[in-house]
Amino acid sequence: MNLWFRLLLMLLRRPWRKPVSAFDTTVVRMRVWPLDLDLNRHVTNGRYFTLSDVGRMDYVLRSGAFRVALRHRAVPIVGDVWGKFRRELKLFETFEIHTRMLGWDEKWSFIEHRFVKDGRVLGIVIMRGLFRSSKGTVSPAEFAVELGLPEQSPALADWLAAWSASCDQLSGQLRAEEQ
Repeated sequence: MNLWFRLLLMLLRRPWRKPVSAFDTTVVRMRVWPLDLDLNRHVTNGRYFTLSDVGRMDYVLRSGAFRVALRHRAVPIVGDVWGKFRRELKLFETFEIHTRMLGWDEKWSFIEHRFVKDGRVLGIVIMRGLFRSSKGTVSPAEFAVELGLPEQSPALADWLAAWSASCDQLSGQLRAEEQ
């Protein structure tokens, strides 16, 4: 219920939030609630991934990506998620999620979510995902052009390309194990 409440709150605030370019950073402000905590009384690691969904939804709505998805009758699919935790968030602390597009390759789009408090990055969640319709995956380059971006992605950081390659290798290994 916690995620649904936060999504509803984000949607209720939406009419007052300005549209952004797909390369802009969106910011969602939140507070740590009791259901966000683990036994150590700080935000549980899995909750960062859930909270990233709220930041991503805000980004998709404000950047116009949802309109492009609707035209293609496509739904967003998260393929892989990675997190780096640096500092803890405790009960009732406020924080922000800064969401931005990092780039794309021939199949995946890469989104970054930074958890920020008092100007410090407490954690980062990286997501690679795509939009899939009944006709198949919508090319990230085609999606980018419809968002008013160049067809060619900015260069992906070496660590990001290596992470994506490792995800592909793991997927290949899992497919091989199933056969």
